[in-house]
Amino acid sequence: MTRTKSTIKNIVYAFIGQFLGTLTVFISRIFFLKILSADYLGLNGLFTNILTVLSFAELGFGTAITFSLYKPLVDENKEKIKSLMHLYKIIYRNVTIVIFIMGSILTPFLKYLIADMPDIPNIQIIYLLYVINTSISYVCSYKKTLIIADQNRYIATFYRYFCYILLNIIQIIVLLIFKNYIIYMIVQIFFTFLENYLTSKKANKLYPYLLEKDIKKLDDSERKDLFKNTKAMLMHKIGSILVNSTDNIILSKYVGLTSVGIYSNYLIIKQALISITGQIFSATSAGIGNLCADSESNEKKLQVFYNLNFASFVIYNVTSIGLVNVLVPFIALWIGKEYIFSTNINLMFVLIYYITGMRNPVLTYREAMGLFYRDRYKAIIEAIVNLLFSIILAKKIGTMGVLIGTLISSVCVSIWVEVHILFKYGFKHNAVKYIIQYITYFVLTIIMSIITMIICDKIAIQNLLLKVLINGFVSIAISTVSIVVLYRNTDEFMYFKQLLKKTLQISKAL
Repeated sequence: MTRTKSTIKNIVYAFIGQFLGTLTVFISRIFFLKILSADYLGLNGLFTNILTVLSFAELGFGTAITFSLYKPLVDENKEKIKSLMHLYKIIYRNVTIVIFIMGSILTPFLKYLIADMPDIPNIQIIYLLYVINTSISYVCSYKKTLIIADQNRYIATFYRYFCYILLNIIQIIVLLIFKNYIIYMIVQIFFTFLENYLTSKKANKLYPYLLEKDIKKLDDSERKDLFKNTKAMLMHKIGSILVNSTDNIILSKYVGLTSVGIYSNYLIIKQALISITGQIFSATSAGIGNLCADSESNEKKLQVFYNLNFASFVIYNVTSIGLVNVLVPFIALWIGKEYIFSTNINLMFVLIYYITGMRNPVLTYREAMGLFYRDRYKAIIEAIVNLLFSIILAKKIGTMGVLIGTLISSVCVSIWVEVHILFKYGFKHNAVKYIIQYITYFVLTIIMSIITMIICDKIAIQNLLLKVLINGFVSIAISTVSIVVLYRNTDEFMYFKQLLKKTLQISKAL
C-alpha cells in the first residue's frame, strides 16, 4: 500500500477504536464515582503518576529503536530487523524487572506523598497492584513497535481497543457485584497482559523471521548510534515525565487528594481529546518516518509538514473552542457540579491543551528524522522550569499554580527550541514562515474563542444536556466556517479536500 493509503487506514481504525474506547471510559467513570468515592479517584491519579515517573526505566529505547527500524523496513533488511528486535526484547525484559523492583521499594513511603491520607483499606496492596500492572505492560510489548513502524498501526489499534473496551465493561460489572477496588485492579492486570500477548502473536504471523534463532549482533557503529539516540531520548523521557506526570503528585502534596480527584476528571477529558486527535499524528508517524528514510527531498518533507501543521491547527482550533464552551456543562452533566474548577482554571486548562496539541507536527517530524540528540538538554531545562514554578505557585495559589508552571515551561522553553532544531538540522531551512503561521493560528483561535463565548453566554439554557449540545454546535460551526472562509484557497486546504475524497473511497473498501 502507498503511504497515504496506509495512513488513512490507520486513522480510520484509530478513530473508530478511540471513539468507542472513550465512550466506555466515560461510562465507567460514572459507575466508579457512584460506587466508590473521589478519594479512590485521587488515589488512581496519584498512583498512575508515580508509576509513569518510574517508567523512565525504559530509557527511551522504544523511540530510538522505532527510528532505527524505518530504514531496514524500507530496504526489507530482515537480518537488521531481527537484530534490533532481539536487542529490544532483552532491554524490555530488564525494564520489566527494574520497574517492579523500584516500584515495590517505594511502598513504605506512600504516606509522604499524600497530604491527607484517606480512609481507604489496603492502600499498599492497591499500590503494588499498580506496580504489577505497569511492569506487565512491558511484557511482549516490544513486537508492537515493529507493527507500528511498518505502517500497520491499525493492527495494534484493533487489539488495543478490543481489550480496552472489554476491560471497562468487565470492570463496571466487577464494581456492581463486588464493590471492591482490588478485584477491579486484578481485572486490569489481566487485560494489560492479554493485549500484549495477542499483539505479539499477530507480529509472529506477520514477521515469522522473528522466531528464527540465527540472530546477528549489531555492529559497533550501529550500536553506538542506537545508544547515542537512546541517551538523548532518556533526557526527553525524563523531561516529559517530570512535566506531564508530576502534576497529581504536586497537587497531592500541597493541595490535597480531593483536588487530585477533581483534576483527574479533567485529565480524562483532556486525554480523551488528545487520544482522539492524536491518532492522526500517531497514524502518520510511520509514514513520515518512511518518507524521511526514503531520501525524499527537503521540499517534499516541508510540503508534507505544512500540510500536517494546518491539520493540527484545524483540529486544535475546533476542539479548543469547543472545550471552552462545553467543559463546564459537560462535567456538571457527567459527574456533578462539585467536580468543576473555577473559570480561570478551566481557561488555563484549555490553553495548555491547545499549545500542547500544536507541538505535535514538530515532534512527529523530530522523531521521524531522529533529531532527539540535537535538543536533548531542552527536555531537562523544561522539566526544571516546570517543577520549580509548579511547586512555588502550588503553595501560593493551588491548582492554578501547577497549570501556570506547565504553561511557562512550554512557552518559554519547549516550543521555540523544538522549532529551531527541526528547521535548522532537519529541513535546513529558516523557520520564519512557520513562526508567522503559528502566531496567526494562535490569534485566530483566541478571537474565535472570545466570539463563541459571548454567543454561548447569551444563550440562556438550564438543561445541561441541551446546553452541551447547543454550545458544542455553535463552537464547531463558527470555528469550522471561519477556517473554510479564511483558508479555502490555500494549498493546504486543497490538499485535504482531495485527501478527504480518498479517505471516503478507502473507508468504503475496508
